[in-house]
Amino acid sequence: MPQTKTLAKLANHIGKTAERKPGSYPQELAQICNLAALPAQDLDDVLAATGVGEVWGVGPRIAKQLQDGGIKTVLDLTRMDPATARRGWSVTLEKTVRELQGMPCIELDDAPEPKQQIACTRSFGKPMHELRPLVEAVTEFSGRAAEKLRKQRTLATEMLVFMHTSPHRPGAQCSRSVVVPLRRPTDDTLALAQAAADGMRYMYVPGYRFIKAGVMLMDLQPAGILQRELDLEPVEREDKSTPRDSSRLMTAMDAINGRYGKGTVHTAATGQAGPKREWGMKQERLTPQYTKRLEDVPVVRA
Repeated sequence: MPQTKTLAKLANHIGKTAERKPGSYPQELAQICNLAALPAQDLDDVLAATGVGEVWGVGPRIAKQLQDGGIKTVLDLTRMDPATARRGWSVTLEKTVRELQGMPCIELDDAPEPKQQIACTRSFGKPMHELRPLVEAVTEFSGRAAEKLRKQRTLATEMLVFMHTSPHRPGAQCSRSVVVPLRRPTDDTLALAQAAADGMRYMYVPGYRFIKAGVMLMDLQPAGILQRELDLEPVEREDKSTPRDSSRLMTAMDAINGRYGKGTVHTAATGQAGPKREWGMKQERLTPQYTKRLEDVPVVRA
């Protein structure tokens, strides 16, 4: 196993690249790359074949400065004097160099801080040009984002909804987005699904083949802090005088989906659940779920 977080992220990059771009790295490193198991010379060859800009924490600006100074590969950066990295750049780059040399300097977060934004986006298995599947997609995404919102006990005050065509396909291009303000901070799947659907209907334009859409919950705040407002609207029934409390419903929904699988309970706007949705991803290279799906369990025949 990698000794540091930086080496772990580097191994992940190499494993993915070896699979997606045959010939870039030895084929045995595809998918699962264990740098710690490589002989010293093989490890040097792999690091020498990786640009310094691929290191986690080295941005484009610093990468260019390093390249101008003759530090072009990860191997060059690994052999760099940590004190020189600190004097020439920052203590952050010094930690990166030490991590590449096998000295842990960046701790893993056992309990990460709550996210300031929560996004759920997907590329479609094929281009979508009708409004209905686009609405189904973003309402499904809003439900998944709402689960993450409740898990970290925060509320959203606005939602960004977006969609765009593929720049790699011929034809007219279109990229649109809209921010939908929420009247009250909420983690209610139904309210967020309604906002996502409204946003998609507002910005939809016919005649384009959209390949990706998504939602982002923004301006998050702790669930324990809620600013009340005067309800000055006329009410037809007494029970409309206060906002609907959906906490028990959302708790039940999360419990059912947690036990029986994602999407077991969902809003009607997302359409029929299942892998054959019109807008669903291809997922041709999806990792088998050996512990959850009986059909994914390997069968060994004598």
